[in-house]
Amino acid sequence: MNRRLLASLIGILLVAVVSVGLTVASGDAPSLGLDLQGGASITLQPEGEYDAVALEVAVEIIRSRVDAIGVAEPEIIRQGDTVVVNLPGVKDQQRALDIVGRTGDLQLRPVLQSGSVDPTAGEAGTTPTTETSLPTETSVPTETSLPTEGGPGESRGGRVMVDTTIPTDTTIATDTTISTETTVAATTVAATPLDAAAQSELPPDSEVLLGRDGFAYLVGPVAATGLVFENNAQANIQGANWSVVVQLRNGAAGADIWNALTSRCFSRDATCPTAQIAIVLDGEVISAPVVQEAVFSGGEVQITGNFTEQDARDLARVLEFGAVPVKFAVSQAQTVSPTLGSDSLRAALISGLVGLVLVFLLMLTYYRFVAIIVFVGLAVSIGIQYSIITYLSRTNGLALSLSGIAGIIVSLGIAVDSYIVFFERLKDELASGRTLRNSAQRSFEGAWRTVLAADSVSFLAAAVLWWLTVGSVRGFAFFLGLATLADVMIVWFFTRPAMLLLARSKFMATRSMLGIKPRKGAEANS
Repeated sequence: MNRRLLASLIGILLVAVVSVGLTVASGDAPSLGLDLQGGASITLQPEGEYDAVALEVAVEIIRSRVDAIGVAEPEIIRQGDTVVVNLPGVKDQQRALDIVGRTGDLQLRPVLQSGSVDPTAGEAGTTPTTETSLPTETSVPTETSLPTEGGPGESRGGRVMVDTTIPTDTTIATDTTISTETTVAATTVAATPLDAAAQSELPPDSEVLLGRDGFAYLVGPVAATGLVFENNAQANIQGANWSVVVQLRNGAAGADIWNALTSRCFSRDATCPTAQIAIVLDGEVISAPVVQEAVFSGGEVQITGNFTEQDARDLARVLEFGAVPVKFAVSQAQTVSPTLGSDSLRAALISGLVGLVLVFLLMLTYYRFVAIIVFVGLAVSIGIQYSIITYLSRTNGLALSLSGIAGIIVSLGIAVDSYIVFFERLKDELASGRTLRNSAQRSFEGAWRTVLAADSVSFLAAAVLWWLTVGSVRGFAFFLGLATLADVMIVWFFTRPAMLLLARSKFMATRSMLGIKPRKGAEANS
């Protein structure tokens, strides 16, 4: 019996020490929520006509976008028709704001012409100009020539579209040149509108849009939306280059619309003379690949080009989550400074430590040296919980918030209650004249049922809160439930063997426990 108790005690202590040691050695720490490390909070207000179903779909797409950028424990909360997005600890805050804020429909538009923007345009007293005119036919530079089918740009049997990132010293056509001084940062205005004669020859709804690559694009009417794609775009690396692969929807909702557009562009008819398709999101050209095949029979589209890894991943996210059925406007954007977050964290830690010290002093005063078992048990519980929270932060994006810390602090009271139930039963057994050895065994058997019932109620309450609520209340419920499970484990694997071994030791044979000195020869009364 003593061997099993000793094995249980040593086992739980080893688990706590090893888990904490590995966590510290790896340099990992729990991820912190918005209120503890700072971040951004964005309030989105729907515009125009929409229904409840469309709003729910839009919220789920926004949630998918936020999850895709790797924010730990983001909060996407509906408050009536308003959507609040909290992004804790984003490394590139502006990029996260851009991705969340882009909630318009993804559009696919044929490119009529592209060219550079004059970097001096838009300054005070100047007129926006470009070095672009309308050639009758735009030639593709040799640096961005199209690969043949089955070449290195191809993957998984898909059809390749080449994203033409044009070098600054390359001639597009005889009358279209690229300024070597043009940079993306200098691109702040749209290209100069065409004269009246040129405009009369263009199809209706054509317009000039700016691209992320620093070029201006004259695009035709919207030919398709992002709904032609499945929600499964992926950024892949092909050799030394990055590409984006996306699946087409079947039938008239996807492949038919897409192939009608690509057939026009591949043949370079008047509606798509450049063979380029502009991928447009909220009025910005994200990419403008060149069509290589007239019909994409494989149901898969591959976009290749001079992508960085981040460019490819961003484009994949746009293709995957670009189509939102509700138009949103950012009605409010707030930031929580890291300083305020660190102050909140410091205050939470101080309050937790003060609570622990007060609990330990009270237990030491009331239960004498047995309070050391309470202290060690709480330390083991906190160490195991810290390791679990850190692991979940690294693998599942769990973040520790103020509400989570509150749940952990509340759970300390639950843990202490378990010790009190055990100790009070032990006092009653000792007061009745039983030996310490027999009293410890009997009192634990009675206390264990009580502890198990109480912890079951606490865990059930935490589970219901987690299931039915959102935001900070859900975080409180999760950490409360975790701490409750830890309490059950500690009571059985630490408190039980520690107290039973102590009661059977020679050290306690002639000493009092809990203020009551056991009587000799009282075994018969047990």
